[in-house]
Amino acid sequence: MTVKTIFLDRDGVVNKEVSYLSRIDDFEFIDGVFEACKHFQILGYSIIIITNQSGIGRGYYSENDYLVLTKWMLSKLNENNIEILDIFYCPHSPNNQCECRKPKSGMFEMARDKHAIDMKKSWSIGDKETDIEASNLSGISNTILVRSGHKIHESKSKAKYFLESIHESMKIIKS
Repeated sequence: MTVKTIFLDRDGVVNKEVSYLSRIDDFEFIDGVFEACKHFQILGYSIIIITNQSGIGRGYYSENDYLVLTKWMLSKLNENNIEILDIFYCPHSPNNQCECRKPKSGMFEMARDKHAIDMKKSWSIGDKETDIEASNLSGISNTILVRSGHKIHESKSKAKYFLESIHESMKIIKS
């Protein structure tokens, strides 16, 4: 049986964009993220977070700092009855030649293979064009670029939809 999934970027989609976020005190959920995730679950989607974390590779924070923050974030999502199927992260800096760092599709492909995901029935929500590029490379055509993180250039984007934040995605994702 295949799984339909909502892939979420973390920074700028789940939480407010903070450059090299590594501390719980600096973490702030995006307004409406809990409601949107509950909506996705009601529709039968699993939720996976896919995130570049180059701050680890650059030495700005440790992998353990990232894991502590992630554990805390998951606990807050769980308190709001939101189940995250999995999280994939790339700890490499941009000058590493890894296959996992977005805009490459490695993390999406790992998720697909691990969880038998139907990429054609899945969605991806990001705040940078690299999120959209990685999604498209992995076979996801249902893409949303939100304006709640980085500045986006809609005329140059391959995203299917442009929204203010993840909360508005409930108007688009209905089945």
